[in-house]
Amino acid sequence: MRGSFRLGRFCLLLSLALLLFPGFAASGAPEKKSRKEIEREQREAVARLPEKHQRWIQEVDPILTGEEKAAFLALSQDYQRDAFIQRFWAERDAFPRTARNEFREAWEVKVQQARDLFKGDLSDVRARIFLLNGPPAEIVKSDCPLVLWPLEIWFYSRSERTNQELFVAFYQKWGVPPFRLWHPGDGVDVLFSEGAHRAGTPSVGVGAGHHINEIASPVNGCGDHDKALKIVAALGWIGQQGMHWDMLQARFESPPEPPGQEWVASFGSYSTDVPEGAPALPAKLEVGFPGRHMSRTVLQGALTVRSRDAGQARLGDHRSWNFLLTGEVLRGEELFESFRYKFDFPGPDAHAADTALPLLFQRHLRPGEYTLVVKLEDINSGKLFRQELPLGVPSLEGEAPPPAPRTAEERESARLLAEADAAISSGDTTLKLVPPHGELQTGMLRFDTLATGKDVDRVVFALDGKPVLAKRRPPYSVELDLGPVPRTRTLTATAFAADGSELASDELLINAASHRFSVRLVEPRKGKRYESSLLARAEVNVPEGSTLERVELYVNETRAATLYQPPFAQPIVLPRDQPVAYVRAVAFLADGNSTEDLVFVNAPENLEQVDVDLVELYTTVFDRRGRPVSGLEAKDFTVTEGGVRQEVLRFEKVSDLPIHVAVALDASASMTGSLEEAQEAALRFLQGAIRPKDRAAVVVFNDYPVLAVKFTNDLTRLAGGLAGLKAERSTALYDTLVFSLYYFNGLKGQRALLLLSDGKDEGSRFGYEEALDYARRAGVTIYTIGLGKEVEKKKLEKISEETGGRAFFPGDASELAAIYAAIEEELRSQYLIAYQSSNTSGAAFRTVDLKVGRSGLEAKTMRGYYP
Repeated sequence: MRGSFRLGRFCLLLSLALLLFPGFAASGAPEKKSRKEIEREQREAVARLPEKHQRWIQEVDPILTGEEKAAFLALSQDYQRDAFIQRFWAERDAFPRTARNEFREAWEVKVQQARDLFKGDLSDVRARIFLLNGPPAEIVKSDCPLVLWPLEIWFYSRSERTNQELFVAFYQKWGVPPFRLWHPGDGVDVLFSEGAHRAGTPSVGVGAGHHINEIASPVNGCGDHDKALKIVAALGWIGQQGMHWDMLQARFESPPEPPGQEWVASFGSYSTDVPEGAPALPAKLEVGFPGRHMSRTVLQGALTVRSRDAGQARLGDHRSWNFLLTGEVLRGEELFESFRYKFDFPGPDAHAADTALPLLFQRHLRPGEYTLVVKLEDINSGKLFRQELPLGVPSLEGEAPPPAPRTAEERESARLLAEADAAISSGDTTLKLVPPHGELQTGMLRFDTLATGKDVDRVVFALDGKPVLAKRRPPYSVELDLGPVPRTRTLTATAFAADGSELASDELLINAASHRFSVRLVEPRKGKRYESSLLARAEVNVPEGSTLERVELYVNETRAATLYQPPFAQPIVLPRDQPVAYVRAVAFLADGNSTEDLVFVNAPENLEQVDVDLVELYTTVFDRRGRPVSGLEAKDFTVTEGGVRQEVLRFEKVSDLPIHVAVALDASASMTGSLEEAQEAALRFLQGAIRPKDRAAVVVFNDYPVLAVKFTNDLTRLAGGLAGLKAERSTALYDTLVFSLYYFNGLKGQRALLLLSDGKDEGSRFGYEEALDYARRAGVTIYTIGLGKEVEKKKLEKISEETGGRAFFPGDASELAAIYAAIEEELRSQYLIAYQSSNTSGAAFRTVDLKVGRSGLEAKTMRGYYP
């Protein structure tokens, strides 16, 4: 077992070395190397590192993965290594939103303790076990050199890696370093000094069936009797583990579960190094400082490549030029920031004339001295361009305007970018809406702003797109009546100058939970016309615990740029041969989920008044036996709204689309006899239903609701939210319904709430009618499970039917598992039917009726919605 474990690890390291180490392959073919060769080359690579980086490798070796070590040794610059170390610790930070990195602090304390204990030698096997498992509760050292080689027994009452009682033995053969970790398969004779085992100790393994007394006699007569008993007992315990010892050793020798290794590949991809002999890409880099963004200066870089020098992708009739720009900004000898962009240009036919391809990027930097390094890769030809230049970033405050362009190329560039540069703030005018404290915002509330700048003439507030107040003097604030239930509302604040020009704006989504994933285009502005260029600027809200992968910007349906880090601001040169109808920003999380925003520009004025939002109906179809039906097509459905037939614009099966689902579990006193089965059934549902792109939450309630687990796909955390519950107090059913639905605010797509209770509502702040109205507005499918005789069946049925779900009333808790399984099947058997409403009436509740054109089938979806 030990051999197979080590072989697997060796094969992994070999693969990583072949992928990441320069010189491991020749003539494009992988070169196989022995384990000794790989280790030798790694030792040589470590020896070439500066002393501080050698020391770091030594200190983190027990927790450094093979991928991380290979990637670190492949770096060529000290500033890259320093940045890698910072990222290494950040990836292991369990609480990244705090100022401290508790994992790093704890590890560095243990490293110093290990250095003190083992005379600075962290390569000692005892140091590795100490770092991985923490200090032992007791260390027993042998004191009879005539019988035993130097021997140490470590006892853990509960080690950090095994979470159980543990004995570990180390010995020093011949009394010469290093210490070795004793394995019972090595036999006890390796522990006895030369000739001692012949005096009565058999040369066999402890685990080979020999009684502990066979090794006790020579040890008992050696030194302190109590110490000898402890040594014998520990060796006996280890020997009795048998084959289980290999698994136990693998646990206490293995590092903590490392973070996802995607960051290693992404870090390496940000390198600006160019391989020796790489084909050169002719390009020209120009930099300028067109304006300010708050207290920072905007650096604008422009790389120009001639189309004749670039490779062109050809796929069917599609032609394109594609580039990857990687950059680093250094401040002194430290990496200040790194950035990456991808640019795509639609290619013309083969007879088109040579043209200049502009690649533009922006960074926001504080005034000072920097070094800018850029690497441009032509994806299609493999050619590379690299340039490094000193960068003196001015403050621009009170300075004269930049000099006029001198060359014809600079003048043409300035002409094309004039509109984009005009959108960059030239001063410090900012406006920020301050979110109110707490959640579930209702009633009369005041909303304040943080405003800077001297040019503000007035601030206009709008609620859900309708102006509500204009203020001409600070404080710029507004009081709003949000109504009795916490509905999602959009508040905007816009600052104007005396001439009517817009200076700054901000938008706040009221009653949106922290997990909301959204992107908003701040620029370009709706209704504004653009001739040559525009500045696309997006703001992204990333859910807690999620990672933003990229933001793609489109002009019409042509992707113009991909940004991998903030600021998400991009100058875009507009195409000459086609009108611009809209700019679109699409943000992607690392798990594949996406969201987007769209702004119409250069479009007919009446297009601004068209409601482009689609009404989405997540629908389940049942046969006469109540089983979900698949295989239907759009033609099988008829949708009417308010009695008027609607045209179906989108139809698809949603079995693979991400789902957000919340499980609300009653933990009131009346659940005493059913709570345990309810917990287990809910956990089995989550284990079966939640896939990598899905998210689930747990709400527990009695006389008030508690969000036990935020939206996540971590089943361990979800299980923890369901565990340790005690049935007590009363049932706030309607408060829980509103609270749980509120938590869905700001989320799009397929959403479901599973609400289980065994009693009627007792003492909720919200009444049944308010909860029902809130459910209609939420757009969340609600499955209610009434367990017990006191539930109000008609009310639960009404809530479920109005939202497209179902109500279940089991006889006892043993039926819950089957109910959750049925709900899971429904969620994976739905159709998405979307239409654009032809209703032009006001904001009253709109009834929706969905019919299936096949006999014996029934469609369940929401009964209506509020526009």
